Amino acid sequence: MPKPAAHAFADTRAEFRIAASKSGQFFSLPKLAETYPNVARMPISLRIVLESVLRNCDGKKVTAEHVRELANWQPNAARVDEIPFVVARVVLQDFTGVPLLADLAAMRNVAAALGKDPKTIEPLVPVDLVVDHSVMIDHYGTNKALDLNMKLEFSRNRERYEFMKWGMQAFDTFGVVPPGFGIVHQVNLEYLARGVHKGKDGVYYPDSLVGTDSHTTMINGIGVVAWGVGGIEAEAGMLGQPVYFLTPDVVGFELTGQLREGVTATDLVLTVTEILRKHKVVGKFVEFFGEGTASLALPDRATIGNMAPEYGATMGFFPVDDKTVDYFRGTGRSKAEIDAFEAYWRAQQMFGVPKAGDIDYTAVVTLDLGTVVPSLAGPKRPQDRIAINDLSAKFAELFSKPTADNGFNQPADKLAQTFTTESGLPVRNGDVLIAAITSCTNTSNPGVLLAAGLLAKKAVEAGLKVQPHIKTSLAPGSRIVTEYLQKAGLLPYLEKLGFNVAAYGCTTCIGNAGDLTAELNKVIQDNDLVCAAVLSGNRNFEARIHPNLKANFLASPPLVVAYAIAGTVTRDLMTEPVGSGHKGRPVYLGDIWPSSDEIHALMKYAMDGEAFKANYDKVATQPGKLWDAIRGVQGQVYTWPKSTYIAQPPFFDGFTMAPKTLVSGVKGAKVMALFGDSITTDHISPAGSFRETTPAGQYLLANGVGKLDFNSYGARRGNHEVMVRGTFANVRVKNLMLPARADGSREEGGYTLKDGVKTTIYDAAMDYIREGTPTVIFAGEEYGTGSSRDWAAKGTQLLGIKAVIAKSFERIHRSNLIGMGVLPLQFKGGMSWEALGLTGHETVDIALADDIKPQGDATMTITRPDGTTRSVPLTLRIDTAIEVDYYRHGGILPFVLRQLLAA
Repeated sequence: MPKPAAHAFADTRAEFRIAASKSGQFFSLPKLAETYPNVARMPISLRIVLESVLRNCDGKKVTAEHVRELANWQPNAARVDEIPFVVARVVLQDFTGVPLLADLAAMRNVAAALGKDPKTIEPLVPVDLVVDHSVMIDHYGTNKALDLNMKLEFSRNRERYEFMKWGMQAFDTFGVVPPGFGIVHQVNLEYLARGVHKGKDGVYYPDSLVGTDSHTTMINGIGVVAWGVGGIEAEAGMLGQPVYFLTPDVVGFELTGQLREGVTATDLVLTVTEILRKHKVVGKFVEFFGEGTASLALPDRATIGNMAPEYGATMGFFPVDDKTVDYFRGTGRSKAEIDAFEAYWRAQQMFGVPKAGDIDYTAVVTLDLGTVVPSLAGPKRPQDRIAINDLSAKFAELFSKPTADNGFNQPADKLAQTFTTESGLPVRNGDVLIAAITSCTNTSNPGVLLAAGLLAKKAVEAGLKVQPHIKTSLAPGSRIVTEYLQKAGLLPYLEKLGFNVAAYGCTTCIGNAGDLTAELNKVIQDNDLVCAAVLSGNRNFEARIHPNLKANFLASPPLVVAYAIAGTVTRDLMTEPVGSGHKGRPVYLGDIWPSSDEIHALMKYAMDGEAFKANYDKVATQPGKLWDAIRGVQGQVYTWPKSTYIAQPPFFDGFTMAPKTLVSGVKGAKVMALFGDSITTDHISPAGSFRETTPAGQYLLANGVGKLDFNSYGARRGNHEVMVRGTFANVRVKNLMLPARADGSREEGGYTLKDGVKTTIYDAAMDYIREGTPTVIFAGEEYGTGSSRDWAAKGTQLLGIKAVIAKSFERIHRSNLIGMGVLPLQFKGGMSWEALGLTGHETVDIALADDIKPQGDATMTITRPDGTTRSVPLTLRIDTAIEVDYYRHGGILPFVLRQLLAA
């Protein structure tokens, strides 16, 4: 095939051998390294990004200078260069995918209104939406739970699913994996990921993607460069924009040794999370290497990659090696795909896990796998690891600590008290009321799932039981899990302990645990109890799991089963019995914990290529009767039928082809909130259930929706009227503008002060908007931690908030704020709103330079109620040149729409 002469690096296009009689074309990094020798010692993850920049070098969006800058990467250079990364595909989950589809539909409305072809708005790369976030655990502990929960899911979400069906017929490159197949990240691992792609020009290139879920990084476990972005950024990527980011530092994480007997991949990932959070890897790539890394099974690597958002990194990357090839074979990929996959990576000289000294990293962190111990994390953050033998003492300590110290501010003597429900059920602080094998972190990992099944078998045989009031659930990452648990003979034992399959989706970890019984809710609320959830998930932020459960602990699936049996986190399971078995005999954790040999003997059931292929063939041929019955609007332009789930978004109201004149900075702003550290996107835009007394609940009631049909904030992300009312509506968020209570504790919930009067943030925002008064928010460290939730930025914009001033930002949320035209500003040199003595009654002006520069300076002038003023220097966290353009256009969506319509 002739080389395209126009390409600035045409000489790097080469041929590689796939099989005896087959070859392929590729852009060769070894050839590039002949000119740029740094390439040969670059981190593998960065070389994959470099390949995309090289291959897509068109002299316009990607220039020869971009290639040269990245090819000359230095481990510890200043990070000023912007990388335009063109991804191979985009993956969505339905909570984030539905509002993204609504934005695309609204763009088509604009195109039609301007007399343009609506098909101008069309994804340019393949887009897959996996419906996995909508199912809730209403029913549990019965073999009918799965069927009943799915029927409720379809009943509640019919309008959303009709909208998805419209999208499938309107867009050529938009596909949907229907409900009931599994969690997006496991479906991505097992089915969507192709390893390498072949373009229309015959060129092979690596799989890469962005996804609208933070834990898209699970796919890093099979050597795929990918990370989570907000739906806002994903839309731009779908519509032809490269994903722009600053050249990153790459932290090498060397694993040595091997895990001890009884230690799981979950224990390892909680340890890695703790270490890397302390190492401060936000915005950095983390790449694993060393002999310990090479020894890890592929699902263990995926588990570690999944938790990258929890340790703050952009990625947690594992290179391709023989174990990756084995995984592709075991999950039913074709021989031709596997041959091309292995041959490509060998040709690029990137096959195998590097050893110490092979790669130049920005910094190196080392962990001896033999030092990892069984652990949980919590009760409020995933990075707060607790060794299992310390859990009961740690809970007792936190029980009476002040909330400022991550505690629960309760009298110490209350811990031993018993409270009784109306039916006579005794309840204590520390009681486990939800025990869930859930989420994507562990439900892709047969090692820990088989361990849970084996522990359940031993527990049942020993006579142990789970109390029926504990809400137990098993939500596998894919239907394959159920198959191998059945083949291994373990599912019946899990079912006897209440862990019946209740859903194939992201359930308890996303806030879809379903409710507790009315009497449990009442006794918790009446007595301000600190009860617990134990789940095999990756997120345990305040009020995420259930609004009435204040202590939430992440744990491996076998430990979830163990704590369900124990029924409390106040018992030390390393020294005290898990429970009483036959004839009252005490049974200890060591009596029922499975050995690694027992787990390994059953692994043969987990990797059956034919079973994987047969399962995923049904996505197209047998999606299910419930999905088949869904009918959507037809045509290229959506007509927006009346719905409380889907509404035409307001982000393109008054759209003009030329951007409006930007008023630089903010004048005369009032303070909407003063927040502390670690405000998460769950605090800003909760995903779970909500009460009828909230602004969102009141809106739905006024529109004829009964409380039983509220569903969740996540399910209603296609309706901006609900979502703007839910912004900052988390029941645990603390606005420190509000005065402290007499006991020193802080008011919780989405409230603020306006003119000295307490009101909801939504109501205050609407009043300020009517008055024409802009508003700002102040915060501490790590503002926007957590899920890649675009509504956290969209809702902020719709509330009229013009700027967020914080000590630091989490990566995705900072990007999303700019994407919605909201200024992210960072304090300099350890300054904070507390140090400034702010009360929230001040007026704020923010001045930017006329010529906005990435990471330039801004000046904030604070005017206090007594008329005194103070000027404070800030750093503008618009980090790249393209982000300056986004901000000047009022956000990334109008910027992209103007480009498409102009073309």
